[in-house]
Amino acid sequence: MSVAAANAHPGRLAVAAVRALSPYVPGKPISELERELGIRDIIKLASNENPYGPAPEVQSAMRAALAEVELYPDGSCHELKLALARRHGVAAECLTIGNGSNDLLMLLAEAFLTPDSSAVYSQYGFAIYPLVIRATSATAIEVPALGAGAAMPLGHDLAAMVRAVRADTRLVFIANPNNPTGTWAGDGELHRCLATLPEHTIAVLDEAYFEYGRTLDLPDGLAWIGEFPNLVVLRTFSKAHGLAGVRVGYAVSHPEVADALNRIRPAFNVNSIAQAGATAALAHPGHAERAVAATMAELPRVARGLAALGLACVPSAANFLLVRIGPAAAGVYQRLLEGGIIVRPVGGYGLPEHLRITIGKPEHNDRLLALLPRCLGAVR
Repeated sequence: MSVAAANAHPGRLAVAAVRALSPYVPGKPISELERELGIRDIIKLASNENPYGPAPEVQSAMRAALAEVELYPDGSCHELKLALARRHGVAAECLTIGNGSNDLLMLLAEAFLTPDSSAVYSQYGFAIYPLVIRATSATAIEVPALGAGAAMPLGHDLAAMVRAVRADTRLVFIANPNNPTGTWAGDGELHRCLATLPEHTIAVLDEAYFEYGRTLDLPDGLAWIGEFPNLVVLRTFSKAHGLAGVRVGYAVSHPEVADALNRIRPAFNVNSIAQAGATAALAHPGHAERAVAATMAELPRVARGLAALGLACVPSAANFLLVRIGPAAAGVYQRLLEGGIIVRPVGGYGLPEHLRITIGKPEHNDRLLALLPRCLGAVR
C-alpha cells in the first residue's frame, strides 16, 4: 500500500482481523430512547441490570472515594484482592481484577490465543466470545447448541464442545448460566466436561450470573479451582451487586494463569471508585442477596404471565428470560419502545424471533405484561 493510499484510508492500517469484526451492540440506553421518541418514564429491561442498585453502604464508599479522585487508583487493587481472597478462601495470587468481566475475556484471548491457535464456544453463547477470539486472528470454533427438544433447549452441548477441541485449542468458553439464553449445566455434567478437557486447553467458566443461578442450586466453579489447574472462573459486580456503571469483575485461576493475565493487565484498568464500591459490596452482602431473591421470585411470575399470552420462554437461571415472539419480534420490540419499555432484540445471536427481557421490579414487570398484549395485537 502506498503512503498516499494509507493517508486517504487510515482504517486500512488496522490488522485484518480487527477490520473484519462487527462490534458488540449493547442494550439501548434510556437517554437514547428519550432523544429518539421524546418520551419519559422509560423502563429499561434490556441489559440484565439489577433494578435495586447497590447497597447504601456501597454508595457511601464510592462517594468517599471521590475525595481522592485526583490520584491514580491502586494499580494492584490490593484491598479488593484481599477482600475477595477472604470471601472465596483463595490466595490473592489467584486473582486478576478487570474492568468488568469483559475486560478479562479480552485479556484471556490476548494471553493465550495466536493466529495458530483456536478457541471453542457454544452457539448462542455470549457475543463477546467470538469477538475476542477473532480479534487475535485465532480460529473460532462454534459448536451447535442443544436442540429445541432437549431438556435444556438452546443450552451448551458440553460433550460436543469437548469433542470440538483440537490440538491447537487453547480456550473453551462456557457460560453458566448463559447469556442470552439463561440456560445452564448441572454439577455432574459440568464437572465431567472440565475433567475431560485436555491439559493444553483452558476452560473459561463465565459465572457472571452466578448469584442468580445459585437460587436454583447451580454449581460453584470456584470449588474446582484446586482440582483443575486449567480452569479460570469469571465473576462480576455488574449484575447481582448493582455496579454495572463502574465496571469491575475478577478472575480466579491457578497462580500461573493469573500471573500471565496480570502481566498484560493495564495497571489502572479499574478505577478507585469501582474498587471502593466492590470492596464495600463484599463487606455488605445482604443487600445483593435480597435483590437476587426478589428478582428470582419475580421470574416465574413473569414467565407465567408471558405463557398466558401464548409466549414460550427458554428455561432460565439468570435474571432474564429469552422469549420466543415469532416473526413479529422486531415489530413487538418497536411497539414496546414506543410504550417506554426497552427490551433486547437478539437477532445478532441468530435468534431473530426472540426477545430477551430482564426481570425488573414488580411494578416494572406489571407494566410490561400490561403493554405486551397491545403490542402483540398491533403486529399480528
